[in-house]
Amino acid sequence: MDFNMKKLASGAGVFFTRAVQFTEERLGQAERTEPDADLERLAGRADVTRLWTERICRQTEVLLRPNPGVRMEEFLYEKLDRTAPQRPASGQLLGRHMEDAARSLGPELAYGRGLLLVGACEQRLGRAEREFSQVSAVALIGPLRDFLEGDWSLITKERRLLENRRLDLDACKARLRRAQAAESKAATQPDFQETRPRNYVLSASASGLWTQEVEKAGDELQRAQAEFDQQAEVTKLLLGDISSTHVNHLRCLHEFVEAQAAYYKQCHLHMEDLQKELACGSAGGSGQQGEQSGGGGDPPSPPPGSRRARVLFDYDAADASELSLYADQLITVYTVPGMDSDWLIGERENHRGRVPVTYLELLS
Repeated sequence: MDFNMKKLASGAGVFFTRAVQFTEERLGQAERTEPDADLERLAGRADVTRLWTERICRQTEVLLRPNPGVRMEEFLYEKLDRTAPQRPASGQLLGRHMEDAARSLGPELAYGRGLLLVGACEQRLGRAEREFSQVSAVALIGPLRDFLEGDWSLITKERRLLENRRLDLDACKARLRRAQAAESKAATQPDFQETRPRNYVLSASASGLWTQEVEKAGDELQRAQAEFDQQAEVTKLLLGDISSTHVNHLRCLHEFVEAQAAYYKQCHLHMEDLQKELACGSAGGSGQQGEQSGGGGDPPSPPPGSRRARVLFDYDAADASELSLYADQLITVYTVPGMDSDWLIGERENHRGRVPVTYLELLS
């Protein structure tokens, strides 16, 4: 208990001394040790890096999640150390609405077929957007946050400790100057009734006591100077690592650009496929009208007993006899005699081919 009280009293004394030194510096009543020019340059570069890292990280989050409510919800889940629920992208919601509208209006109509095609494409775009957001969060936002929450927190801690060491050093310098002035005054004109406001009680041997105070203050100054120099070197090393941080962030920036380029390329391919499917659908509709008036050339209609099915996962055709699928598409399926039970014939506009049953959800 005595040890804790002594430690508490000592800590309070150090805090008070620093507060007095800081206040006197603000008022212009105390001298301040000028920082090393190289250290100041490194600190300035680190401050700029921290400032723009915060802004880039925040604006990247706005780019990936424009809805501020969603960002706030994810922030709260992160602080509560819980996993945020998966939210579909806006394109996916739009695609679902279009497909629901097509089922309500009738997929046999030209407008219904168009809604199905566009809805499926919008869902693919939505999935691509969500994947891009996930990749970007890992490639760019994650490293930036790690720097702000890890490296920068350590730098801030060491810089704060360096500032405390500087206040202690300047307080020791001021104490030594006061002791030297009092020693000189006591040696020339002793005044045993003098009481100074902050420190010393004079006695008959005032000159000798002030000499001891000067020696004590000199020892404290040497110790404070050594601690300050040591802390300055530690802080300078941490600030010098900002160069390696720049290199790491540049690599993350390259990964983000590659992910963004892949995302836009994928979106472009999806839109090109959609344009082709819409053009084929329009041509198919004209062909059906010609067939009713006597023309021909379109594939025959699906046999009786065909059903609608929703595609659960993307599927790439292995050969020309199979049909490529995209998740959440609506297609027509039916069986043919002698076919393996694990497969069905799928039809999407003018495209037909075998599709695996495990990739489908049969609708009533």
